[in-house]
Amino acid sequence: MKKIITTIKAPAPIGPYNQAVLSGNTLYTSGQIAINPKNGELVLGSIKEETTQVMENLKEVLAAANMTFENIVKTSIFISDMHNFSEINTVYGEYFNEDTAPARETVEVANLPKFVNVEISAIAVK
Repeated sequence: MKKIITTIKAPAPIGPYNQAVLSGNTLYTSGQIAINPKNGELVLGSIKEETTQVMENLKEVLAAANMTFENIVKTSIFISDMHNFSEINTVYGEYFNEDTAPARETVEVANLPKFVNVEISAIAVK
């Protein structure tokens, strides 16, 4: 059985999907982009600001499921330009303990929703 996870503290879905789905003890989050949930505006000042907003959105989705970054076992990072990897990785790393960081892949893609520069999804387990 699945439970839909939603929070007003993260951006509302912009299509036929949910912020996250909890199945048993496993949470599957949808990809988060840099939309400020307070005003619906994109945060595109710098790649670090954009990545921070993505991670803060992910944090709020996790919190809605009573989880934290420590529960994440796998992330997927999609970026529009691999030249931004270092800065994205720096911000991303601020949210994890290096000793218990999750598995992940990072993939450069041609385009992302709303033509943002980074999107991150996660799988977390209670």
